[in-house]
Amino acid sequence: MKIKAILFDLDGTLLPMDQDAFTREYLTGLVRTAAAQGYEPDKIKDAILAGTVATLKNKGKKSNEEVFWDTLASLVGEGIRSRTDMFDEFYRTEFQKIKERVCGFEPRMKEVIELVRSKGLVAALATNPVFPSVATESRIRWAGLSPSDFELFTTYENYHSCKPSYEYYYEVLTKLSLTPEECVMVGNDVGDDMAAADIGIDTFLLTDCLINRDGKDISCYKQGGVDELIEHIKSL
Repeated sequence: MKIKAILFDLDGTLLPMDQDAFTREYLTGLVRTAAAQGYEPDKIKDAILAGTVATLKNKGKKSNEEVFWDTLASLVGEGIRSRTDMFDEFYRTEFQKIKERVCGFEPRMKEVIELVRSKGLVAALATNPVFPSVATESRIRWAGLSPSDFELFTTYENYHSCKPSYEYYYEVLTKLSLTPEECVMVGNDVGDDMAAADIGIDTFLLTDCLINRDGKDISCYKQGGVDELIEHIKSL
């Protein structure tokens, strides 16, 4: 079947980064912001982590956003729901500083997206939807791209599951009105991104910032760096 869309991961794929370092910087900055507003650091840190874990496990009718905030409120009190301004301030300020500390930049990714669109293919951003739209749009720009470059990008406001669950990939496909066989998933995380292959989505493993936490044999996947990715897209 003819390929109609390329699904791209963001962190470690379009945006080079050390994922663990990014997570540490993100959590540290968010806890610091909350502590400045009177929240006990260890308690808010544990609540944020619990909310993220609950989001990653979500496969229900609630959005990931609802699951995160319900978990947070259950652990630090309902008053946290009225403090979205605190989180908004964090994303405007401290969050933006993370780019310089832990993220790289690959200018050819702009060429990759332009190539996809020049071939008449849909470019979609299938990043794990554990962040709000403001954080995802920021990271898209850190990669030298624009949110408008993508037919859709997945955020916690509008998704109800996360990678590597099949529910996540089916939700993306439903929004694009495409079948698995019409798509290619490009990502750097063997566990999260290559899971798309299990439901029939073709895959390309970008190895520049490879994550393979389980030490899985990756010889079965089309793979390589940016040059190989460009050649693969040209061949579609």
